[in-house]
Amino acid sequence: MSTRAGIGVLLVLAACAVAALAPVLAPHDPVKSSVFFLQGPSSAHLFGTDELGRDILSRVIYGTRTSLAIGVGAALLAVIIGAPIGLAAGYLGGRLDIAVVQLIDLFIALPGLVLALIITVMVGPSLQNLVLVLGFVMWPVVARLVRGQALAVREHAYIEAAVAAGGSSLWIIRRHVWPNIFRIVAAQFAITVSFAIITSASLSFLGLGIPPPVPDWGSMVRSGFDVLAINPALSLAPGAAMATLVLGFYLMGNSGE
Repeated sequence: MSTRAGIGVLLVLAACAVAALAPVLAPHDPVKSSVFFLQGPSSAHLFGTDELGRDILSRVIYGTRTSLAIGVGAALLAVIIGAPIGLAAGYLGGRLDIAVVQLIDLFIALPGLVLALIITVMVGPSLQNLVLVLGFVMWPVVARLVRGQALAVREHAYIEAAVAAGGSSLWIIRRHVWPNIFRIVAAQFAITVSFAIITSASLSFLGLGIPPPVPDWGSMVRSGFDVLAINPALSLAPGAAMATLVLGFYLMGNSGE
């Protein structure tokens, strides 16, 4: 494992530990309001409080759960949809490959954030909808990568030998093609998680994220945008947490190339 991969794994594992131990680590109830709104950092509230008097540190800690759920869920959905399509198109070729390439190009022609924004407006914001929307938006990227890898693998001699031995297309894909491209797909999965986290935070910043009072880093950054002079930690703390988590997945993904 490279140094970059090791750093990425440590950052992601730390985030997972924070998410799992959120009830223990959070000093306050993340959704409980108080009269002590927009307070600066203190011994009682290390990062201060937000506009409703809620503890910022507690909301950042619980926000880790939300971001991981959206990022990992959306990336899994993208792989579940995109990998079989890419494998079939890349290995079988022919008209199926042409149709899949045209479909992928149609999706990729629109920026991911814009497409996610349009669909989210139509279906409404919620955690489940964000996972579905982002997975639907990102599957073409996975499918294009898998298709390209399958095209390269099917030219190898052992694939020709498997075909000559009478192996079916499904058996060859399962036993020979998929195992040889799994590492690349795993790397793409990590990068897809980071993209999903950033996109979901962008939607939350625009008011189309998870409805309150669920802690969400994107909505926290937006809430602190207007009160930076009073307590910059309201935006900087969730922003730094998001950047750290995204960096962890990005390092994991790039090191797998």
